[in-house]
Amino acid sequence: MLLAGIDHVATITNDGDRLKQFYVDIFGATVERDGPEFPGGPRMIVLNIGPTTELNVFEIEDNTQAERQTPMFGRGRIDHIGLHAADLTTFGEIRDRLISAGATDGVVTEFGRKLSCFFRDPDQMECEVLVANPDADDDDLRFGTPSPRFSR
Repeated sequence: MLLAGIDHVATITNDGDRLKQFYVDIFGATVERDGPEFPGGPRMIVLNIGPTTELNVFEIEDNTQAERQTPMFGRGRIDHIGLHAADLTTFGEIRDRLISAGATDGVVTEFGRKLSCFFRDPDQMECEVLVANPDADDDDLRFGTPSPRFSR
């Protein structure tokens, strides 16, 4: 492969502080930059959400996109973001934080070699946190079934 992963995903919000705090509190993100993208431009918050991955948040005051939710596969070119947890323990910690924040019901689904927990950030953007499934069986890769490892 010529690529090592995703460098960044850019999103728009009307409340940069709220969105920034969510990713800091839930995922331990660090803030690399918070200020105008260019002189006179919109506020741009660069959040480090992984060793080589950023979430670039642009604050547009009158943006109402978060108020218009559409079902999966009807959201445009980017449907949702999948974030990769460092390990199973960290995945569990992130899941607990998301439940506490009211961002997910905590359901963990097996998708073959991965475990997945969907959530919505404060702007209601659909996201997913994933980790390698230690119980994956190459002869019986389950897709879309609840994981017995995690209960509500």
